[in-house]
Amino acid sequence: MQTITLTRKENYAIAQLNRGKANPMNRQMIQELTELVHQLAHNFEVKGLIITGKEHYFSAGLDLLELYQFNPKEMEDFWKDFSKMMLSLASFPKPMIAAITGHSPAGGCILALCGDYRVMAEGNYRIGLNEVPVGIIVPNHIFALYAFWIGNRNAYQYLMEGKLLLPQEALQAQLVDEVVPLEEVLNQAETKMKHYLSFDPVTWQKTKTNLRKDLIKALDITSTDSFKETLEHWWSPEVRHILHTILASLKK
Repeated sequence: MQTITLTRKENYAIAQLNRGKANPMNRQMIQELTELVHQLAHNFEVKGLIITGKEHYFSAGLDLLELYQFNPKEMEDFWKDFSKMMLSLASFPKPMIAAITGHSPAGGCILALCGDYRVMAEGNYRIGLNEVPVGIIVPNHIFALYAFWIGNRNAYQYLMEGKLLLPQEALQAQLVDEVVPLEEVLNQAETKMKHYLSFDPVTWQKTKTNLRKDLIKALDITSTDSFKETLEHWWSPEVRHILHTILASLKK
């Protein structure tokens, strides 16, 4: 894998996102994440997975530099891959914990939301779904994932204003489960993993599957209809202008 570094522990694995300073999610990373969780789901030696990032960044979200250059077919394929990744991560039957080592907006937040537990670094970091200010129409399956953790009302309000939360705000909203110093994030995630792995695996995994049944159904996208509006709006002059402005600021 070129965008993920995998470390094997005694009975679980740690996947560190490893793409540049901020771990922007391009199509390659999304495909590698999907393939990784598929392999680990069927690996009897690996009982759980921790996903982490780099210092100050879990993931800055989707790689807008790459997406801006896509043609319509490439953009459609990207959304298919992204939706497939969401379903694969959320369907992972074993314990999965997000060790959030810094900023985690948009796609980074979605990645963390697929896990069972989130440990976030304290400090001046942001997490949340800010698609609307970027000009991206939020599909219903993303709302379903957000609402699964923070409730319909908060998910609705936060999405409609593109709200990004500080760690303590995210903890209060139950978007994350723990806030600890940056240097303790991974250790705390491993402590939680060991706690999950102390239970009978069949009981734990079957219960997880049962509790996520409606969520998995919402994420199981069988056609592009679910994000058709998102794709069409992506090419509007207004959104292209927003994206151009964002990309220009990133290059400074």
